[in-house]
Amino acid sequence: MKLILRILGALIATLVVLVVVLFMLPGEKVAGLAADQLEAQTGRKLTFQGEVRFTLWPMLGVKSDGVVLSNADWAGPEPMLTAERLSIGISAGDLLRGKVRVTEVSAVLPHLNLSERADGRGNWVLGGESDGAAAAGAGEPQAAALPISIEKLTLTGASLRYQPHKGAPVEMSSVDMVLRWPDPSGTVNVDLTLRPAGAPLQVQAEVGSFAAFLNGAVSSVGASVAADGGSLRFDGRADLTGAATGRVTAKTTDTEAFLTAFGQSGIALPQGLGQAMVIGADATYTTDGRLALRDMALDLDGNRLEGGLDVVLSDVPQFTAQLNGGDLTVPGLTSAATAAAAGESSEVAASGWSKEPIDAAALALANGTAVVSFNSLKAAGLEFGASKLSLTLDRSRGVLKLKPAALFGGQVLGQVVANNRNGFSVGGKLSFNGIRLEKGLGQLAGYDRLNGEALGELEYLASGGSLDALMRSLSGKGWLEVNKGFFTGFDLEKLMRSGRGNGGSTVFDQLSGSYAIEKGNLVNQDLLVTLKGIRADGSGRIGLGAQDLDYRFAPTISGLNGAAGLTIPVLITGPWADPKIRPDLKNALQPEIDAVEQEAKDRVIEKLSEELDMEVTPEQDLNQVIRDRIEQEAKDQLLRLLGGD
Repeated sequence: MKLILRILGALIATLVVLVVVLFMLPGEKVAGLAADQLEAQTGRKLTFQGEVRFTLWPMLGVKSDGVVLSNADWAGPEPMLTAERLSIGISAGDLLRGKVRVTEVSAVLPHLNLSERADGRGNWVLGGESDGAAAAGAGEPQAAALPISIEKLTLTGASLRYQPHKGAPVEMSSVDMVLRWPDPSGTVNVDLTLRPAGAPLQVQAEVGSFAAFLNGAVSSVGASVAADGGSLRFDGRADLTGAATGRVTAKTTDTEAFLTAFGQSGIALPQGLGQAMVIGADATYTTDGRLALRDMALDLDGNRLEGGLDVVLSDVPQFTAQLNGGDLTVPGLTSAATAAAAGESSEVAASGWSKEPIDAAALALANGTAVVSFNSLKAAGLEFGASKLSLTLDRSRGVLKLKPAALFGGQVLGQVVANNRNGFSVGGKLSFNGIRLEKGLGQLAGYDRLNGEALGELEYLASGGSLDALMRSLSGKGWLEVNKGFFTGFDLEKLMRSGRGNGGSTVFDQLSGSYAIEKGNLVNQDLLVTLKGIRADGSGRIGLGAQDLDYRFAPTISGLNGAAGLTIPVLITGPWADPKIRPDLKNALQPEIDAVEQEAKDRVIEKLSEELDMEVTPEQDLNQVIRDRIEQEAKDQLLRLLGGD
């Protein structure tokens, strides 16, 4: 809006000066005198490169080819205005009565070279002071009172280059405009066609008290902007500097196409975040690029939000937002990676995590903080209850704070981080209470065999360009406690006792444990599960990256009258989709085997001591004892043979 207003004012102020000169020209000599007078008054040089001549048909007026107006001395050597042809129509009846009424001004292929200096003065300001002097008073640009009115202004094939004091220049071509100004003290109506990205962008505007507006006064402004995919409307007040306040409404059926028409291509919003939207807000815009939206109502693909937004427009916009919503759904954030994590497809689960590259370019689109509260939210395969979330973006790094979030049937407090400054990485530190493990592990890790309500903490970090790389690089630590729950897939009670058991599940009274994660493997050494008369200790590895298991349970059934209980270890190995669960009978019977072996050994030692008539201890090597006894017996027999004893 600021750019359009400034361009409009510059066009009118410049062309009015040309009209004042041209309508009086009887020939080349007078044209030269008029140009000299204009240069003396404004410091600008007006050059007619073609013949200046009167026209009688199709309109009474004057025409000149090759018109050039020089620039301000501080704005560079390039002319401020050039035009292939300039035609001016004059009312014959008013001219006979000594009154000049311009009915039409038409410029063919004009080019405007506009620039702005630090005090806000534009090179299109021709009157009120010397171009090289500072503006009097507060430094606001002033324009001379218009000595003439224009009923209609037509620009065909115009081009322009606008260089603000700060920021990159803006260039446009193929600009068409029709301006109607029937009352010099009244309202101007403008039809403007811009093509900042090739596709036409239609602007229809009304500016009240246009003469005062060109002199720097605040005037009523209404403007509609229409392009492929949507439209925008502003009703309020504004001045020539671009400062404005009023009501803004917008509606898009294809937001990406609408933004592309403004030159903002490549912004593809997920469904639920504004592929189609309706916006209404009280807006205030200041000349330093600050936009404030209050009493704002949003409808983003059916998701309704209310609140406020402050934006500082720059190469990377800065924002602050406070939004409140009801029941929100963002299906566009559901990905194949989420489907794999949730185990929605056996084919996807069998193939492991997605290896599709992660596009995190959106983290660099803006910097700022948005706080959002809602009744519920479904996004990326997750279902939130009433929650308050805070999202901060800072130079390609996003931090989502849960303050807290109702998730997986409980509450989660903490933050998660996505960083794309030097390769993509994610991390977080969370505490949770009342979380349903079958929901949490199922949606985040694709493992839904553990059921129960958990309390605990989780800290993690991962890096990589795909979900598969992230899961295989995962590191961290945490702990959890669960009161009453069950495992599906095997029945520990049926294994340990006779009877029907629990129908293929292990129902427990309590579960606790801590874990460490390194290179995508979760390692636990202190799992403790208690159920009816059974205690189960566990340790092993859960492959979060490879989606496999190598874990050992050691359940012990309590003995009678204080006797030692029976322990039957259970091994769980293989992929998550089809793990093998089997008892480790060898290790279960090893204590009894060791006891039988020891009893047999004791009996052998006792019998050997009787036969050898000597004491044999368990620490001695039985083979060596026998060899020694044989050697001693042979020695005794040899001595007898030689006549000894």
